[in-house]
Amino acid sequence: MKSLSIAATGMLAQQLNVEVISNNIANLNTTGFKRQRAEFQDLIYENIERVGATSSESGTIVPAGIQVGTGVKAGSVYRVTDQGNLVATENTFDVAVQGRGFFRVELPNGQEAYTRAGSFATSPTGQLVTSEGYVVQPAITIPQNAIDVAISATGSVQAVISGQVAPQTVGQLELSNFFNESGLESIGDNLFLESAASGTATTGSPGSTGFGTILQGFIETSNVDPVSEITALITAQRAYEMNARVISTSDEMLQATANLR
Repeated sequence: MKSLSIAATGMLAQQLNVEVISNNIANLNTTGFKRQRAEFQDLIYENIERVGATSSESGTIVPAGIQVGTGVKAGSVYRVTDQGNLVATENTFDVAVQGRGFFRVELPNGQEAYTRAGSFATSPTGQLVTSEGYVVQPAITIPQNAIDVAISATGSVQAVISGQVAPQTVGQLELSNFFNESGLESIGDNLFLESAASGTATTGSPGSTGFGTILQGFIETSNVDPVSEITALITAQRAYEMNARVISTSDEMLQATANLR
């Protein structure tokens, strides 16, 4: 009976579904996190009687045929890049992107990564860095004698220097866009890497065509909706239970066949 193996593929699929949902829920409060959604595809079909086959010498055609599916497989785990809520923090170096775009940071190995988590800080030398100490690109250094820092909607970083009236421009934040944001490779720490699926990064100033704007003193929260995730979790649990029931029923049918005399 194929139902045993078919139901097993269904249980494995729902197991993956629950793992994706659990990761979403676990990152409910992760800054800049983008929820994921598991997508599935049906497996190859066994043609017991092929659709459109000739059924007689007079040329009659089989209208529907007999095709029996062999189960389900994971197609992809799709990242949903909707905007998360913006929450005020009143922290000078917290910045959020309102619209499209990723901040660009340099990893210790020299590779560039991208993030929506704008909870930045300053290093001992005054450089603007992430919570892991990775330098934001292009590099921006805040003067040691700065008494206030202002970041405009277009990404211009200005510092008020002690003893000076006019603010001094110390850097410019840039954003990077991708044609297929869902194709970015996640590496943890709220960071993504460019991939062949995402396409090449397009860099520009905040507020320019196709790029979002910057909000100082805000962070972007996760775009996970807890109600939707719990609903999806219940649905996945019931689907898993039904597939398990199919295996149990198939086992009972095989047992009944084995007991025939």
